Amino acid sequence: MQKRLVRKLDLEKAISEIETHPMPKAYLEQYTIPSRVAAEILFVATYVYDDIIDKTVVDLGCGTGRLAIGAALLGARETFGVDVDKVAVNVARKNAERRDVKQNTHWIVADIDVMQGTFDTVLQNPPFGVQRRSADRKFIEKSLELGRRIYSLHKSGERNREFIKRFIERHGGKVTGIFPMKMDIPRMFEFHTKKRRSVQVD
Repeated sequence: MQKRLVRKLDLEKAISEIETHPMPKAYLEQYTIPSRVAAEILFVATYVYDDIIDKTVVDLGCGTGRLAIGAALLGARETFGVDVDKVAVNVARKNAERRDVKQNTHWIVADIDVMQGTFDTVLQNPPFGVQRRSADRKFIEKSLELGRRIYSLHKSGERNREFIKRFIERHGGKVTGIFPMKMDIPRMFEFHTKKRRSVQVD
């Protein structure tokens, strides 16, 4: 079993070594969460709110497993990664084996709609809704259904923050913290005109 990581730099390095998606799909908005951003979210969840260590964690739209595996490396009791993309989940499974967290990570190829149960913590980097309008809303709804505490990444901006806050409240949730960060997105698809773009996220 992998020794639990306690330093943010160690976690960031471990996440940076996780294999990314070999063939990301634009319509699914499969952008890899940067290791720095993933480590920041996970450290806040772990050491500010005590929502990772010895907790059950689910990563909705897990991709190749950066958040789920990061949670396992920080001491989650069990982590579940769910993604509709079989290729991404297969890569995530291999990544978990390489990081020696295979025993307490579980991978599911499915739409998040099929998930049931209750988890201590939900982690998610949902689509921003650029390719498919409102794609992030079903992630918010499902996370509120499944989790006691939720960490969700969204585009910044007062208008978007207020919309998400109201949407969460209408579905019985409450926003208790907002953490602004910058997410660097490399050129991945044909419609990208710049080699790298910085996006402000919360």
